[in-house]
Amino acid sequence: MADLKDTMTAGFEARYKELAGRVRELAAPLSDQQFWTKPFPFGNSFGHLVLHLTGNLNYYIGAQIAQTGYVRDRPREFTETAKPPKAETLKKFDDAIELVLRTIGSQSPDDWSKPYTGAGSDARDRFDMVLQCASHLDHHLGQMIYLGFESKRNT
Repeated sequence: MADLKDTMTAGFEARYKELAGRVRELAAPLSDQQFWTKPFPFGNSFGHLVLHLTGNLNYYIGAQIAQTGYVRDRPREFTETAKPPKAETLKKFDDAIELVLRTIGSQSPDDWSKPYTGAGSDARDRFDMVLQCASHLDHHLGQMIYLGFESKRNT
């Protein structure tokens, strides 16, 4: 019988892998131009959402739990004008997911309940933050679904 730590680790790892796979699946049919196009005068492009999720995971889990030293530039996640290639942007997202998976796997049972602090966070402990980041990723995945739909509709 699995203990609680193994159950939590397996559950979080499966969820993050599933969500990352869905981001990749939704991004696959988009050209680089579609990836960076905002179909509405409000909101974000698919690419900017990927930058945002990458920054979110690298900061809240990477810098604050794994102590990577990552310095976040949150405003730039939404305003980046350089628009790097889709493949490069997705690779950085994949790297952030791998960091999350390694960090989740390295947590001891006691680590999960350690107090958490991070700018803009109301998480009480590491478990809460990892859960919030998964929820945040899922939230933006919904937006990505709609952006992909709009991109197909406009071509």
